[in-house]
This record gives sequence, C-alpha cells and structure tokens, in this order.
Amino acid sequence: MAIIEINFDGIVGPTHNYAGLSLGNLAATANAGRTSHPRAAALQGIAKMRANLALGLPQGILPPHRRPDRAWLASLGTTAEDADPGLLANALSASPMWAANAATVSPAPDTADGRCHLTVANLVTMPHRSHEWQGTLAQLRLAFADAAHFAVHGPVPPPFGDEGAANHMRLAPSHGSPGVEIFVYGEKGGPFPARQHIEASRAVARLHGLDPSRTLFAAQSEEAIAAGAFHNDVVAVADGRVLFAHEQAFADKDRFYADLRRLMPDVEIVEVPAARVSLADAIRSYLFNAQLVTLPTGESALILPTEARDTPAVWAWLNDMVAGNGPIRRLELVDVRESMSNGGGPACLRLRVAADPATIDPRFLVDPARLDAIAALVERHWPEAIAPQDLISPDLWVQAEAARAALLDFLGLSELI
Repeated sequence: MAIIEINFDGIVGPTHNYAGLSLGNLAATANAGRTSHPRAAALQGIAKMRANLALGLPQGILPPHRRPDRAWLASLGTTAEDADPGLLANALSASPMWAANAATVSPAPDTADGRCHLTVANLVTMPHRSHEWQGTLAQLRLAFADAAHFAVHGPVPPPFGDEGAANHMRLAPSHGSPGVEIFVYGEKGGPFPARQHIEASRAVARLHGLDPSRTLFAAQSEEAIAAGAFHNDVVAVADGRVLFAHEQAFADKDRFYADLRRLMPDVEIVEVPAARVSLADAIRSYLFNAQLVTLPTGESALILPTEARDTPAVWAWLNDMVAGNGPIRRLELVDVRESMSNGGGPACLRLRVAADPATIDPRFLVDPARLDAIAALVERHWPEAIAPQDLISPDLWVQAEAARAALLDFLGLSELI
C-alpha cells in the first residue's frame, strides 16, 4: 500500500458571506457587513487546487453543506422563514469550506490497529460552526468507507471544544513512516476564547490508538490567541521533518522543542523571530496558514496567500529564508482573497489525509479536467455577490440549495442531498 498525502479542499459554498460570526478571528470580524463574492471565492479555491495538482500534489474535495441548515433551525424550534436575522446568519454560514476544521487525521503508521483514523471535529465553541459536524461526518463516512483501511469517529462530546486538524501537526520522515503527532490546545486567549480543549485532544489521541510515547501535547501561547491566532495553524505548521513556527506560537516552546527533538532528533525547526515578523504581521498575512508540502522532488515548499507578499516584513523574511540554507526552498503564491477576508488562508481550506488513494471513494478525488467541470458549474450556479441584506432573501436560499444540488449531482454524491 502506497501511502501519500492528499489535500482535501473544501469547495467554497454558494452562501459565502461576511457576517462576522467568528469571535477572535480578526479578519472575519473586521470585514463584517461587506459584500462577499461566492462565485469568485469558489473559483479562487479551485484555482489553488489546480495549482497544487500542477506541482504534483494529489487533490481531493469536500463539497459544501446544505444552507440554510434547516434541520439545525428546526432543532431550535424555528425555520429559515421565521428565525431572527442573527440566528439565520448562523444557519447560512459557508464555514465548512475551511476543511482544516473538518477532522483530526492520524495516518495508519501511527495507530495501534494500522488503519487511518479520522475524528470529526465538534466545533462547539462557535454557534455558526457547531452544526457542521453532522454534514462533515456524512462526507467522511462516504469518502473513507473502506473499513479495512479507515476508522471514522463521531465527535468528542461537549463541553470539550475540538477544532480538528487546525490544532494538530504531524512530523515523520515520510508520509508512510511512523511519526510524531502533536496536539496544540489553548488555555487562555485574553479577550478571545481558547477553542481547542486539552481533554478533546487527549480523547482524539486515545480514539486513534496513538502511542503515548510518540504523542505530544503543547499549549498555544496566550499572546498568540489574543493577537488573533484562533487556531494553531495561524502561527505554526509542520510537514515531513520541518516545523515552521512563530517565536511566540507556544506557551512553553523550550520544553516543547526539547520534547520534539528527543522524539525526532533530525527535526528541523524553522522559527520566525518576533523581531523580524510581529505576531500582528504574521496573522495579517497568514504567513503560517500556508500549506507546507513536500513536492515529488523531495523539496519543501510553502504555498502562501498573496497577502504574504503584500506584507513587507513577511516577504523580506521569506526571501532571506529561501536565500539561506534552510529546509524550505520554494515559495508559491495563491490568490484566495475572498477566503482570507473571512479569516481563512490556504491551509484553512484543506484537510490533509495520508493514505493510499486506491482506498478512497474516487468521487472525492479530482484531476484538472474534473476541476474544470466544477469551475464551469460554479460559474453557472453560484451567486456573484451577497450583501448583508441578501441573507434574509428566500431567493438566495433557493439559489444556494439548487447550486449545491447541481454540484452533488455532477459529483455523483446524491446521498448527501
């Protein structure tokens, strides 16, 4: 079995809007009330996937959820027609597009039963995301239905908040080798909530059958959360033998780094000093919400939002890094401005799964031709723009439901309608 890393990107849904629902996500709250562009957002995400395929990186997809979420509203005793605007906005959120929060994934080489384990995230901290897990779980159970190779778990129960792979990292010599899994949790966040609970992280590690001697739990720094790093992947990312992190990412970085070097002596820690790149610039540019990937050549590359280039301190540091002798040798820029304006960069849009592609439902895998067809469908069905007042329009709801149905029909995923 050839285990490779596949990035499953969330297709941006037709109700992508700027309602400012995510406390602690500075971009989302700063852009609240702006007009969004769902069609452009989805096409930007597809273009990123197309660019990754061109780099030789396998690519999967996760389709958008049904919006408005009428079942969730019914559980609250109301309907889309009767709900107050605030509650309706929570039911219309397109946040499942950020697939990094879909689940936590432990590849087969790390688990006791030799299967890849996925635990769907409960996302209980934020109301607009708390109702995602049912739709996500339905997709995961289709995509990874081969019980000989996968175990898909339901969510960790409340009150322990779990935000998925955005707070999880893995380091290993190769995707098919046993690795070190790192769960990053929050304790304090100043004025903002710490979304990942340590008990949720511990529960996921147990459910996945991870070796405790090769599993680390690290606290995110209060400074990072208070600065707007609502998930660890806003200040740190890992791949292969490389950990790429801001100097202020972790509460006790010296202990964490020492534990990591003990378990993986050849780890390469690329730390960005606060004196060169402030937390504010790191978060504004989403420097660490890049996709850190290993190309087929064995070269490490960062797939960065164009905002990294547009932030002078960040771009200067990145160019100095590439000019040096460090492990990251290549920078690739992608335009995901619509997603960035809602607080999600390139890494937010994808869920990493290390597995044999032959064991995955092929309906969830894409090639350039399939992406072209999806893009054409988006051009036909996705709204061009959504202003705040449009969220209460039944015409928008009908268009969104029809657009999603057309996509699922094309993908052959009628089970999800």
